[in-house]
Amino acid sequence: MKKTVYIAMIIIALAGTGIFYGFKNPNPSVNWYQVTVIESVVPGGVGRSRMISQDAKGGMDEIKLKNFFSLAGINFGNIKDNDVKITDKIRELTNEGWELYNVTSGVYSGNQGAGGGNGIFITRYLFKKAE
Repeated sequence: MKKTVYIAMIIIALAGTGIFYGFKNPNPSVNWYQVTVIESVVPGGVGRSRMISQDAKGGMDEIKLKNFFSLAGINFGNIKDNDVKITDKIRELTNEGWELYNVTSGVYSGNQGAGGGNGIFITRYLFKKAE
């Protein structure tokens, strides 16, 4: 008799667990947050480099970045400063519980014929967070 009671309790417990997990949403709602980094290669600070963030509610934030090149050529100090700002943004978002989901990058080389010097590097960071 005791063995039958234990088996019945185990079956009831397993059934209850199955019902609980059956009602749990297997695809929870996900929020998305995108950060777009545009870094100009136009020399002399003429280009416009920015980091633009947009959350799921349409709120935008824009941070000025420095151009890759100065009048003397490639400026590693500017690249370092940009890297610090980008890393700080990624750290801020991951500390808020966002997960870096995807990174896409591309290059626009512009018109290299007549004087050249036009172009941008663009990187998009896509973050997600389950509700």
